[in-house]
Amino acid sequence: MANRPSGPTPEELAAEERIKAGRPWPEGPVALLPVAQLYVRDVPLLRPPGQSGADLLQVLWCPFDHPEHPATAVFWRSAATVSDLLAVPPEPPAIQFSTYLPEPCRLAPERVTEYPHYLELSGELREQLGDWGSWQAAGQALDTSYEVAPEELYMDMLSIAPGWKAGGWTRWGLTDPTPRTCSACGAEAVPLLTIATTEWDADGDWEPEEDQADPVPVLPGDPPANFTMIDLARGYDLQLHVCPVSPDHPHIELIQ
Repeated sequence: MANRPSGPTPEELAAEERIKAGRPWPEGPVALLPVAQLYVRDVPLLRPPGQSGADLLQVLWCPFDHPEHPATAVFWRSAATVSDLLAVPPEPPAIQFSTYLPEPCRLAPERVTEYPHYLELSGELREQLGDWGSWQAAGQALDTSYEVAPEELYMDMLSIAPGWKAGGWTRWGLTDPTPRTCSACGAEAVPLLTIATTEWDADGDWEPEEDQADPVPVLPGDPPANFTMIDLARGYDLQLHVCPVSPDHPHIELIQ
């Protein structure tokens, strides 16, 4: 993603004025905005569906709701075949929300271990997680505020990592777990990329140790650790799931 001045440009401010005036949709085509570009060399667990041999993932979206969130486009490519790079990507003549315009960020990928959402576990495992005595038997110092609901300790500290991530387990929150089935072949879709509003919560849970030791300056906006300045569906995340059979099959978008 090319560098650009921090904050909205004059053209973007003018687009916001058009929206306030009740004319949000521009005439003609709207350029997609680059959201993420990931190389397999930087994210080793990132693998394209099927046997395409691609090593570069590019995700773009339309800066308008379709109908509840930006419509995304997913491209798998071979980095060796990418040529004629654009110094400045095309910008749309208008955007619906300023929070649909990502602030360019450099990535510092970190591999973490997470576990399925509490509601995706068996009844037996959920019962074990609800036993405070089992947690105490682990011999670790525990926050006693979790004693009334021990399963929340699992959900907050062990289960689903917050923030942007490739792969991992699906976050749930707005709904209970539901099947994500490929519309082309019926295979169960798998998590590809989570586009998050914030990297961690206000309590700093899951905040990297290096950031705890050397806190970053407070950024404008809300919630905290919103480095990309994206805000989706009142602070939720947009999760992309893909068919494991073929990269040509439609992907699934999930807001949670």
